[in-house]
Amino acid sequence: MATEQELNDFLASVDKRAFLRAAFSTRDDDAAMDLVQDAMISLATKYADRPREELPLLFQRILTNAILDWHRKRKVRSTLFSNLSDFDTADSEGDFDLLETLQLEQVSEHLEGADSHVQRMQILKHLETEISRLPARQREAFLLRYWEELDVAETAQAMGCSEGSVKTHCSRAIHTLARALKAQGYS
Repeated sequence: MATEQELNDFLASVDKRAFLRAAFSTRDDDAAMDLVQDAMISLATKYADRPREELPLLFQRILTNAILDWHRKRKVRSTLFSNLSDFDTADSEGDFDLLETLQLEQVSEHLEGADSHVQRMQILKHLETEISRLPARQREAFLLRYWEELDVAETAQAMGCSEGSVKTHCSRAIHTLARALKAQGYS
């Protein structure tokens, strides 16, 4: 059983990455924050009696389900109220800029020169743009495997699919990202 301090430490360690994952999926920072908070509350209330080792996988599964539910609800709502979309302004869609809404940790900021810092930030901006363009399942597999650092089995369990599917989604995501970044001049 995880202690209260272990649970708090775990939640503090995943909050920024979880927000980023939800923001990439929803393209709505308010919805992303709500999803992450709901997932954290659900983990704390329903699974606090679980061992510390089980918390990462449980949290990722809860967040994945919350994101899928959000997309389902949004799809149903947009289907039911499709005529109301005529009243939307041009500013309501497509304005999401992750770099403006998320404070990234700048751990190595003081150890590098300004030119290196600018180059790294440009690469990150291009990478984030390309990640957001990936198909949903590829993006989810990529983020779980390489940002959340889950292994293939844990990612498969979190996504509710086979390990082979995870490998396929990750491989396709990596190849797509590599092609896109190479086309922009990165090697």
